Amino acid sequence: MKLLVSALEHSANIHLKYLVKELGNEVDLSGIFDSSLGKSIVDLRSTSIMGFVDALKKLPFFFDLKDRMVELAQDADKVLLIDSSGFNLPLARAIRKRYPDKEIIYYILPQAWAWKKKRIPVLEKTITKLCSILPFEPSYYSPDAPIEYVGHPLLDEITVHKSDIAYSGKITFMPGSRPGEIKRLMPIFRELCPMLDTHALIVIPPHFNNKQIEELYGDISMFKITHEAHKSLAESDFAFICSGTATLEACLIGTPFVLTYIAKTLDYTIAKTLVKLKYVGLGNILFSHAYGKALHPELLQKEVTAQNLYNAYQQMDKTAFINDAARLRELLKHGSALRVSQIIKEL
Repeated sequence: MKLLVSALEHSANIHLKYLVKELGNEVDLSGIFDSSLGKSIVDLRSTSIMGFVDALKKLPFFFDLKDRMVELAQDADKVLLIDSSGFNLPLARAIRKRYPDKEIIYYILPQAWAWKKKRIPVLEKTITKLCSILPFEPSYYSPDAPIEYVGHPLLDEITVHKSDIAYSGKITFMPGSRPGEIKRLMPIFRELCPMLDTHALIVIPPHFNNKQIEELYGDISMFKITHEAHKSLAESDFAFICSGTATLEACLIGTPFVLTYIAKTLDYTIAKTLVKLKYVGLGNILFSHAYGKALHPELLQKEVTAQNLYNAYQQMDKTAFINDAARLRELLKHGSALRVSQIIKEL
């Protein structure tokens, strides 16, 4: 089977690797994905963007990339889109227009339930099979929509779960993976670190070289560098994490943490206007939808100061968090790679 894949994000490619294992050798990949999985048509580093302003600057590049993918779809048996709705939804529409009978599977769907609900009818009309990773998501679609909750991909990857507090004296700092967010959070993390009587670990993406680390992170002599996020979180008593997938990873592992996020003022203003959600972290969104309350603290924009982070660390009920994290795992049930591989083969 020839499978055309569009997986632009780092997290999407981690999930894709587990999916490829389930698909086996009978599937040949083409398109956009991590180089470890084969020959991608583009270097993933060139697709990285941070916020609305950066996205506008790169529009010509993405238009050209979309056109290349539409041409490749001609020879593909099926198309798999993963996350990245800003690119993948227009791509899906272009492929559907050119090849009306092409089977298109969308895995990790656009968060149309959070904003732009008008996208839902478009998704139902354009996509052959919608693979949802959020248990409440199908309820936003019509009863006959081709959507199914397939489980959550992080439960394919995370095997360590905390059941109680066992003090290790370690705290993990995760300032994100994008240059902008790293530069905005690191001065605050450096100020916070001496306030904590702990061994500080900092998670740095493995693709950064020494020059990039020095430029983005500054003086990190007070931290121990690690590239293994799950291992670091499992070993730590607490964490300070930039908004993103890592916050849900910490929830599923059971490591108490504070979500910290500082965006460009314009990007934050636009997002706040468009997205009508009470919480930023996906763990909080999921937990509040099911149980009516937040799972962990969130500090955003000007709230992100060393003193506020320290106060949140001191005041958080860590035992309650660990118990609630177990309830979240029960809500999500299981991983998704096996079911999505079955859907791809069955269609």
